[in-house]
Amino acid sequence: MMILSSGGRKEAAARVRLVPGTGIITVNGRPVDQYLPKGPLQTAVRQALQVANAEGRFDVFADVRGGGVAGQMGAVRLGIARALLVVDAELRAPLRKAGLLTRDPRQKERKKYGHKRARKGFQYSKR
Repeated sequence: MMILSSGGRKEAAARVRLVPGTGIITVNGRPVDQYLPKGPLQTAVRQALQVANAEGRFDVFADVRGGGVAGQMGAVRLGIARALLVVDAELRAPLRKAGLLTRDPRQKERKKYGHKRARKGFQYSKR
């Protein structure tokens, strides 16, 4: 039994495969602790599995493209949560309560003309 799902955050898109196994998480062919040296991002990836009490039951294989590291991990987290829903529909309530089924809609704001960045203007000089 293999479950496929997808997730996205910012500019990142993840394809996630969930396979019954021992709890190995692989991102782009590398173990998650090699791909991500940072602790909080690693816990974010494992969060959906912890909420579902499925940490040692599934192997996760994720292919992620685009965005930065934080956006990629958010995309993987959403993909894992969606895949767990296919395994057990009863998990919808706890995953929803933890905020794991909502795709974060925030995107980068575009740069406006007359500004240095999206909102920062140029310094005003009276003289």
